Amino acid sequence: MKRFGFGTIVGAAGFGMLLFSVGSAAADDKSAMPNPAFEKQFQEGKEFKDGKWMLPDGTPTYDVHRNPENTDHVVKVDWNTYSGWRRYHAECHVCHGPNGEGSTFAPALADSLKTMDYAKFLQVVAGGQERDMGGGTKSVMPALGDNPNVMCYIDDIYIYLRARSTDALPGGRLGADQRAEKPQEAIDYEKACVGG
Repeated sequence: MKRFGFGTIVGAAGFGMLLFSVGSAAADDKSAMPNPAFEKQFQEGKEFKDGKWMLPDGTPTYDVHRNPENTDHVVKVDWNTYSGWRRYHAECHVCHGPNGEGSTFAPALADSLKTMDYAKFLQVVAGGQERDMGGGTKSVMPALGDNPNVMCYIDDIYIYLRARSTDALPGGRLGADQRAEKPQEAIDYEKACVGG
């Protein structure tokens, strides 16, 4: 219960920061495009298997298509990227900021995933992490391994943040018209994990 109360207070502060950052963005700013050499490791050899895009080593990955004439426009994303966007903004953005861009008290996960692999991501989210920031300040990521709203969608959240970390997916809202249909495997997994 204390965690929820803290999150509510932080949520109000985070909302204010969101309004500030959106209001200060220049109108002609363009979203970054992925660096092909960096992105290659997260796309090479991927195949659609068991309802999601997977790399040959079994790591889940994204499938994002942007408009070549207007690269700020996302044409289509796979279901898991879309679901990850929804779940991230429901469970994670209060601390880690909108679009994985960080806040004054939690790191930018879009940057963290540039070097963090899938196994380490799962470990930190499920088990939590405490880091000494110096000057007597500690940064604490709570363990979320018992939260089904996170753990039942952990692959989706990872996929979304991985797409953000490579700049394959620009920040911003994703609409239902920009996503692929939900695969039957995702429907079945969700029922088994969450119940219902």
